[in-house]
Amino acid sequence: MTDEPATSRRAFLAGTAAAGAGLVATAATAQTAPDPLITEVQPWASAFGDPVDATPYGMPIHFESHVVRRNVEWLTESPVSSINFTPIHALEGTITPQGCAFERHHSGAIELSKQDYRLMINGLVDRELVFTYDDLMRFPRHIAIAFCECAANGGMEWGGAQLEGCQFTQGMIHNMEYTGIMLRDLLAEAGVKPEGKWVYVEGADASSNGRSIPMEKALDDVMVAFFANGEALRKEHGYPVRLVVPGWEGNMWVKWLRRIGVYDQAVESREETSKYTDLMPDGRARKWTWVMDAKSVITSPSPQAPIRHGKGPLVITGLAWSGHGRITGVDVSVDGGNTWVPARITGEARSKALTRFHYDMTWDGQEMFIMSRAIDETGYVQPTKQALRDIRGLNNVYHNNGIQVWWVRADGEVENVEIA
Repeated sequence: MTDEPATSRRAFLAGTAAAGAGLVATAATAQTAPDPLITEVQPWASAFGDPVDATPYGMPIHFESHVVRRNVEWLTESPVSSINFTPIHALEGTITPQGCAFERHHSGAIELSKQDYRLMINGLVDRELVFTYDDLMRFPRHIAIAFCECAANGGMEWGGAQLEGCQFTQGMIHNMEYTGIMLRDLLAEAGVKPEGKWVYVEGADASSNGRSIPMEKALDDVMVAFFANGEALRKEHGYPVRLVVPGWEGNMWVKWLRRIGVYDQAVESREETSKYTDLMPDGRARKWTWVMDAKSVITSPSPQAPIRHGKGPLVITGLAWSGHGRITGVDVSVDGGNTWVPARITGEARSKALTRFHYDMTWDGQEMFIMSRAIDETGYVQPTKQALRDIRGLNNVYHNNGIQVWWVRADGEVENVEIA
């Protein structure tokens, strides 16, 4: 294994051009046996394609039909209260298409029209209000790019390597551009009384999923959103209105938002007592663990994205994120953590949003144990799984931001493993 910088491609091509007899033989064969895809006129260049109205709402081409959300049937008792996973292994960039963004439902995705939609603000306010969808659309608009990560992302890995594919180990996450209004503007309209220290947000679905949020966060960057990636929210993502709580666990991003209650203390609902808390080794439960700590994962190569091209230039890529702010660096190791090298952050590293990283190397065809670790602007460094277990034990489900290890075999196949 060699860790080479961006010049590796030039070195590889120069070396094979000067001394690569095998490559020369391949080129000679190509000259005597022309590739018909180059030399012959193909059907797609011989006839008209589809007209402009063939698909009024554009869909992915059928060659990409494998890039879909997937669930794990045995993970939950019913698909109505369950989750599926974003195909992060097959995506590039940082923005998740709505049609690929993971779903989490507690009682199924409901169908609620804009005409039937109502949002109530009550509790410790000067004026209890009820808004229609049109009422909300009159408030000043804001745009935010933010990741939404389920607190149980990676939860199956607490006891060891379980699922094959970063779609299943780390795919309870998406990153979209949201357009909406700030929660603080709605609270200002109602007038929060001095004793109002918490808001309780509640959804309109049958589960009445609700969470308590400290007033400081509510007045900071929480958004009431209508659009994602430039279009209306999808049904499964809370159409027509959902909450966006940047950097905090996905369960707080209440969908089909119907009520905002202002109180002097937390409500202590089911989703913040018996659920979404961290059971410690001594039997106590750690709660109010809202912020999703810095994390990263290599999306390719990975179990669902093995190496097919053989030895030579190889691009390792993945995603990093932090609920505390901006990602400032990502390190990559190809030898199981013995040595680390900085990856290249591609594009803008935004606060509380997914960041794309790339590491360019030359692969010699030998096995590798590849892993990444994220560093955020607070100086926090993503820990190993064992470091988390040493503190929190094995009874956890939530908030596993430990380093993910992939074993790249000599044949290019990739497996989910742990290094003792």
